[in-house]
Amino acid sequence: MVNEGKIVEQDVFINKGRIERMSGDLAHLKATHVIDATGKHLLPGVIDDQVHFREPGLTHKATIATESRAAVAGGTTTFMEMPNTVPNTLTQQLLAEKYAIAAGSSLANYSFFMGVSNDNIEEVLRTNPRNVCGVKIFMGSSTGNMLVDNPQTLETIFSQCPLLIATHCEDETTIRAQSATYRQKYGDNVPMHCHPEIRSIEACYKSSSLAIELAKKHHTRLHILHISTAEETALFNNSLPLAQKHITSEACVHHLWFDAAQYHTLGAQIKCNPAIKEARHKDAILQAVLDNRIDIIATDHAPHTWEEKSQNYWKAPSGLPLVQHSLQMMLDFVSQGKLTLERMVEKMSHAPAICFQIEERGFIREGYWADLVLVDLNRPYTVNKANILYKCGWSPLEGHTFSSTITHTIVSGHLAFANGILNDSKLGERILFTRNV
Repeated sequence: MVNEGKIVEQDVFINKGRIERMSGDLAHLKATHVIDATGKHLLPGVIDDQVHFREPGLTHKATIATESRAAVAGGTTTFMEMPNTVPNTLTQQLLAEKYAIAAGSSLANYSFFMGVSNDNIEEVLRTNPRNVCGVKIFMGSSTGNMLVDNPQTLETIFSQCPLLIATHCEDETTIRAQSATYRQKYGDNVPMHCHPEIRSIEACYKSSSLAIELAKKHHTRLHILHISTAEETALFNNSLPLAQKHITSEACVHHLWFDAAQYHTLGAQIKCNPAIKEARHKDAILQAVLDNRIDIIATDHAPHTWEEKSQNYWKAPSGLPLVQHSLQMMLDFVSQGKLTLERMVEKMSHAPAICFQIEERGFIREGYWADLVLVDLNRPYTVNKANILYKCGWSPLEGHTFSSTITHTIVSGHLAFANGILNDSKLGERILFTRNV
């Protein structure tokens, strides 16, 4: 059992959705179902604080039902989903409708961000901190009316919002100027490897710096998503324990795994915002994860159809599907000696729970919800079309053989996945938060 910085051999007894007992030997207890986990490792379920499951309005790409099942098969027991669906989640009514969809279809536990626009501050301030993970600001281009570029709106949100504010940080003015330059040079045929030059280091750093400046000015609880540059890592410090930080950050698995050299082979498959950049950035981001300047590892899972991704640079949408394989990606890092099991669990399970103040999840503790994943570190697993569960049906990791296999996933005490078989006889739960706001 890998939990709270230790690896120990124990039995775990689950009752009524929760962990009732943890001990060296619980064989005397009667159970309706026993999993023999000899030789395997039990981890807290992964909590992914940034996914795009595309429902409502973009369900040709994905649905909460399909992507939550892919998540569970990959060891992710809880997700937090973004508001740039169609319509954008900019009212309390639209937010409630997404929760209703999840209640009837999500195999994983769930929460949804409230979206921010230039003109919905009243709706944002009505968000319930007890049962909503936070509010999301796109400080860079996004779907529909979600680009927040009005300085007064930003000041108002940062000064008045009591919830955690999660930001996508890319400076829109910088991106537009670079886009014009590259369009003039290449027309419609911009090479995909130009993406990190168009959505540049400067664009990321400028926007992240602004968000941090606003958060410091107003003492706002800020969480900056998907850090993609070495330069941005210098904006964060590790002088405080996570629970005491007011400014936190996230790294995504693709910014740790891929680099710009792979645009030549993978093209639009790895086109995402912010862009995957040259190799020095992924090395710096990993170092910032290791020294606690970056607090969380997540995915920004963002599926598109193969047909959409097959278009030219300007038309191919940004985003890639990752939630089924994020844990295995990081377990590969463990096998390569880049990360310890204990640190991986900290960044993918414990830290999201602390950062968002999730109630009774993220740790293997008596009394907590049983969100657990069992992995076989010595059983290789190859990604192929037959075992990809995303609705879009593809992955940039196709053909890769991972060093480990996810064998079982338990969601709120329910054995939702076992040896390749999903069981949706019980769905996931809406997560709650313990916040003093």
